[in-house]
Amino acid sequence: MVKFELKRGFKDMLAEANAVIESVSVQDLPYLLDDPDVLLIDVRGSEERDRDGAIINSTHIPRGLLEFHADPESPIFNEALNLDSKLLLYCGTGGRSVLAAKTLLDMGYQDVSSLTGGFAAWKKANS
Repeated sequence: MVKFELKRGFKDMLAEANAVIESVSVQDLPYLLDDPDVLLIDVRGSEERDRDGAIINSTHIPRGLLEFHADPESPIFNEALNLDSKLLLYCGTGGRSVLAAKTLLDMGYQDVSSLTGGFAAWKKANS
């Protein structure tokens, strides 16, 4: 087996994303959901969303297809996405959503944040 060393591992990528992406607590989520300019995006896979449920009024855009849904040039562009909207992403526990938020920021979206602790934290706070 050949051993290799990555230039940047997931820990480095998470640290980079967390340094530039705003985190939103589950306690602040209800206030943001009252704002019509906020779009809540669930980046989990379909099987997770189907099995575990979702936060009400969230838009489902799986992380694996995010760039295609976010680019107006793409044939599967999601028209719910708007450069002027405040995008709040969540996943299962927060890692994928912060990486996805960083991707959107890199693509040119300006107001992107991630839900701290993801769906698990939201579910715990609302049980």
